[in-house]
Amino acid sequence: MSATRGAGTTATPPAEAVPRQAWTMLAVATLGFAVNFWAWALISPLGAFYTEALSLSALQKSLLVAVPVIVGSLGRIPVGALTDRFGARTMFPIVSALTIVPVLFIGYVASDSYAMMLLGGFVLGLGGTTFAIGVPLVNAWFPPARRGTALGVFGAGMGGTAISAFTTVQLKDAFSLEFPFTLVAVLLAGYAVLAYVVLRDAPGRTPATGSLLRRTWDTFRIPVTLQLSFLYAVGFGGFVAFSVYLPTYLRDAFALEPGDAAVRTAGFVVLAVIMRPIGGALSDRFHPVPVLVVCFAVVAVCAAVSALERPLEPVGTIAFLGMAAALGASSGAVFALVAIAAPAGKVGAVTGIVGAAGGLGGFAPPLVMGAIYGWTGNYRPGLWLLSATALVAAAYTAWGMRDGGRTGSAA
Repeated sequence: MSATRGAGTTATPPAEAVPRQAWTMLAVATLGFAVNFWAWALISPLGAFYTEALSLSALQKSLLVAVPVIVGSLGRIPVGALTDRFGARTMFPIVSALTIVPVLFIGYVASDSYAMMLLGGFVLGLGGTTFAIGVPLVNAWFPPARRGTALGVFGAGMGGTAISAFTTVQLKDAFSLEFPFTLVAVLLAGYAVLAYVVLRDAPGRTPATGSLLRRTWDTFRIPVTLQLSFLYAVGFGGFVAFSVYLPTYLRDAFALEPGDAAVRTAGFVVLAVIMRPIGGALSDRFHPVPVLVVCFAVVAVCAAVSALERPLEPVGTIAFLGMAAALGASSGAVFALVAIAAPAGKVGAVTGIVGAAGGLGGFAPPLVMGAIYGWTGNYRPGLWLLSATALVAAAYTAWGMRDGGRTGSAA
């Protein structure tokens, strides 16, 4: 490890070694990621409105909110493979433009029909696939010593979900139900044009060949793909789970008012978003493996403290903010590891599968927490389970990822 650290510090190129155009590509990709994620998350903040307007049951509401996220997560697999084939310069404008269709469909056509809302939500999942477009683009433009930082900055575009959470209901109340959808459609159209004009794939990019199914299957067979999928399911999946379920948990466990719970959840999300590029930068400095070990260990400790259900002021709050910071940093570190461990020409395909695992990893915990609360009347067993899972992830990273990390670094 010391040799790796020494090589990393001496071989790090100066900042000016990164082409200026690379920073432009990073900025445009991050903007597109944020706008598309804003679109992807439009339904969730309006869940209460649609529940009342369409007389939905709890299960129907859960399905309505979940459909875009599930489709957006699974859709990253083919979109990542297509990006390896056609390049981000083609895929980003196309996916952004196509996402306009479900946004306007939901805003103007589907709002009085549950079946139509499900159909619109299914296609809206397109917005969530853009993560698998941006990672291979950024990865190709930046040298290895800067990829962790660059991918962390790009990953901060997941803050588009926070923008949606903060603005959608307020825009609906101030103007109309259609207004937030119209606004996002306009932003998507503007971004599609911007991406077509400005985005360029990195010089020397070699398009992937062969059938989509064959390349996807070959990517699944690469051991590091499933290893990284597990780590991202714990890290980013934990972030998704808390961003969705934390308001419910805070109301049930601490009897907070909905507004107070929403503000605390927003703080959790913002801190995790800020820590993602920091996790990438730390990975450039120290290598992703030790960064991930520390992050998962912090999550294990903080989840254990939360399982004791200490008062929120200050112990409980510190524990949850510690989890937010560690989960955000771990998400950045995982993709710093993708950048050095994924085979050349398969970064998009690996990103698609790993990204899908992260998105899907956020859905099991809320279901488990809800079931446990229904059986026991508290959340302590669920938090102890999270602590144990994070501990397993830390141990697996420390002992199971050493060869993958070294191989990637040597390559």
